[in-house]
Amino acid sequence: MTDGYPNTPGHRNVPTSVAAAGMMARVAGPLRRMVYRAVHEAGSRGLTTDEIAAALGMHRYSVQPRTSELKHDRQIRDSGRRRPNASGCNAIVWVANLPTETAE
Repeated sequence: MTDGYPNTPGHRNVPTSVAAAGMMARVAGPLRRMVYRAVHEAGSRGLTTDEIAAALGMHRYSVQPRTSELKHDRQIRDSGRRRPNASGCNAIVWVANLPTETAE
């Protein structure tokens, strides 16, 4: 991971991963804010990564790293609930932390 994670995209110290993180660096912040806003607006119902992607009209592969960054930064958390994703597997339902919450 990079030193700036979660504020900059992480990578696995391999050339392709480093290049992808570099390409995402300028758009990750705005995407992260969009993902947070979608989760926050969903309230206690929360959203899975697939649901966030659908709500934003984005690919889940653009959304999933942002949920990891937001979780790491304690802006969202695992609600403990699960819903089926597109592949039929149970997926984490993310909810926004309120400013005073620090639970993971």
